[in-house]
Amino acid sequence: MKLQTLTPSEPRASYYNIDPAVLKMRAAQLPGMRGVRIADLFPDSPRPITTESADAIRERVKADTLEQLKGVDLRRIQPDDSVNILASHHGFSIFGGEAYAEMIRTIRDEVQRRCGTSAVRLLVGVGMRFREAEEYIKKFELDRFFKGQAWGICPVDEGVPIPTEIGTLYGIRRAYSAQWIIHTHNNDVRELHYHRQIGRSFKPFAMSYATIETRSSYHQSMGPRSSNLLPRMIFESAFVQEKFVASAILQVAPTGTIGVSVSNDLQQQDAEFTRLNLHWYGKILTLLGKIPDAVLIIDYPGPIPYTTAGGILFGNFLNANVDEFDLDVPFPPFNRYTDMLYPGDSPLYQGELPPPNPAIKALVINYCSKGYPGTFFAQQLPTLVVGPQADLFAGCEQNTTFMDYAVKVKDLPQGIGFARRFGKTANMLVFDGAIGGFNVTEALAEKLHELAPQVSREVDEVLMPHWLKQRGLA
Repeated sequence: MKLQTLTPSEPRASYYNIDPAVLKMRAAQLPGMRGVRIADLFPDSPRPITTESADAIRERVKADTLEQLKGVDLRRIQPDDSVNILASHHGFSIFGGEAYAEMIRTIRDEVQRRCGTSAVRLLVGVGMRFREAEEYIKKFELDRFFKGQAWGICPVDEGVPIPTEIGTLYGIRRAYSAQWIIHTHNNDVRELHYHRQIGRSFKPFAMSYATIETRSSYHQSMGPRSSNLLPRMIFESAFVQEKFVASAILQVAPTGTIGVSVSNDLQQQDAEFTRLNLHWYGKILTLLGKIPDAVLIIDYPGPIPYTTAGGILFGNFLNANVDEFDLDVPFPPFNRYTDMLYPGDSPLYQGELPPPNPAIKALVINYCSKGYPGTFFAQQLPTLVVGPQADLFAGCEQNTTFMDYAVKVKDLPQGIGFARRFGKTANMLVFDGAIGGFNVTEALAEKLHELAPQVSREVDEVLMPHWLKQRGLA
């Protein structure tokens, strides 16, 4: 009997990815794979707004955004004023990106209708892949929708000084070029190793809308927890507050898109999403941390740590052996993705790279993006890269030596055969963009179902009260 798998994310035509035409096989097509739905593991998981077509999702997101906007004060915006809708490229990668794009479209239309202004622009921030914002703008036809007033912004663009309580930080001048700004974001647990669910909603102010100097102070000068101070200080500055109108957050969970939240009070939104994320993501992250061993397969059009399935990232699994929601767990010395970049108190070149989650026995890369520094993954994990993907990495500006530490294989079945032999495990977990669950081997599916009831009780009765108390939440 053929086992049913979950649908992987569509391949993406991009400068940062191999041509979809040369992607010969997806991991979900491997023999013996099956889909495991999070709603079956944890029946109390939040229900997505719809599991139907992309059109149905767009309709629901539009309706939810309009309903939320009814309670938002837009009176600061006058008919002759200009408005910048600020966005982050990551939002367009979540569950296909259509929901995020529709939320932005709806905001523009409603601002124009209620405020009478036609000068509503879109600015999309990126990290290291400077072309990515323009690719998403074109993919979702936002350039046409905004009548040529949609642009990508990047960290090396001209900066604008922002005086804060801790000194001058730098935003991207173009992001703040309008009289008013509307912040559009999402609540997923991307880069959990950094924000640790503290001030997650403020992060783009020090990343997507900031220059390389400020981004570097976040990433290099300050460690997790302390770095969260920077976006909060930028947001609370007089410079930003004089322009800030509202924030719109796409609500997502491991099960899919949940809805939209729009508010004039980002601090209240952040507190609410802190609570929701602990609840929505706590069980699945705790469950993944109990997997004893596995071969991981990357098969998604995003950078290595941002490949995803079930709303959880490969970067989350790298640290799943440690409870990252627990603020009593220090940085370092535990094995974390962050520690790969910041090992101990010494610079990278002076220290050894600490290992990631020891449950990862091997890594097989079938499909992902270039343009993100990740050679340390291949240095720390037995890594096999499928033909065309290996060729892409060989020419990656951010990973000039990646293939010195990885092995090129001709196709996915050959890579899996090698990995399972030396990994000595029947468990395989795929990060392929599947919505609402994971594609895994039968053995791992059984293990997840076996562990889920115990994990559910542990989170409800022990961990959730502990996480909330640490953050001053009842």
